[in-house]
Amino acid sequence: MTVMEFFALSAGEWMSQRTSHHLAFRRSEGGKSKVQIATLAADDPAVVRICKLFKVDPRRAVGAARVQWNGEQEWDNEEYKGDVVLVPIPDEADPTRGQLLRDQGYAEKVPVAGTYVMGSDGALTLYTEYEMTESEERIWFASPNLRLRASTVKRFGGFSMASFCSEVRKLSASPTPIPEMAKSRSS
Repeated sequence: MTVMEFFALSAGEWMSQRTSHHLAFRRSEGGKSKVQIATLAADDPAVVRICKLFKVDPRRAVGAARVQWNGEQEWDNEEYKGDVVLVPIPDEADPTRGQLLRDQGYAEKVPVAGTYVMGSDGALTLYTEYEMTESEERIWFASPNLRLRASTVKRFGGFSMASFCSEVRKLSASPTPIPEMAKSRSS
């Protein structure tokens, strides 16, 4: 599976439940959010702008994913929102890995270039180093409408946070038709 195939499978609206373990505070925190994921074409103005920001030839981009979220965390009960564009630049020798350009980071809210690896199991792993922190996030599908994410954030050489999310896709009002092969198996 390519990274853009993974992004295409992720397109839609998701309800996310997160549990974060803040190791320095020895506390856990719950959170929930609505996540909207859409794919962008390689020539989308947002993709071109981010490539130029990182001085990467936009022709190397294979597309992007725009991820928008709106939710709340348990500790502060304040609404948090975000919008990030993820632009994969596949390695020419191995397209299952490459650079991942973001207009906003995960652990620090600054533009950042990290790396990604598409595993043979279909999981996407993101690695990002910031000025003060580094993060690793693994995202995979348990089923077509259930995504799981596990991440760690390290500060100053030690773990500071670990989190786990389960994300359930919001299904459309009209049910997806069952393919003929599946109908004959269930009869």
